[in-house]
Amino acid sequence: MESFELAALKIAQEEENWALSFERAKLMVIHEYGTLSWFIDVDGVADERLLKRFAATEDISISVEAVTIGGRRLRGSAYFHPNTIHSAAAIRGIGELQGYGQSLPR
Repeated sequence: MESFELAALKIAQEEENWALSFERAKLMVIHEYGTLSWFIDVDGVADERLLKRFAATEDISISVEAVTIGGRRLRGSAYFHPNTIHSAAAIRGIGELQGYGQSLPR
């Protein structure tokens, strides 16, 4: 497993998009049995309205754009799982993480 701290995170759903303001966001990439899985844990999400919006809907599919602290840009599709009580979210990747490479700067 590899992990990367994120400097910026944007999500989009249909015509709506949000630049998330957060205290900490960490991308984790897991290589297991020849497959790659990825997810992002986001703590200290400032936009309570956004968290409540996703908590109240069944459509949690999003597109993600992230920038690591090292400056690498990554994109992919994911599911957004809000945690309104803790002002946090878990973003579970679906398929390819564009821009990812094992030589990714942390």
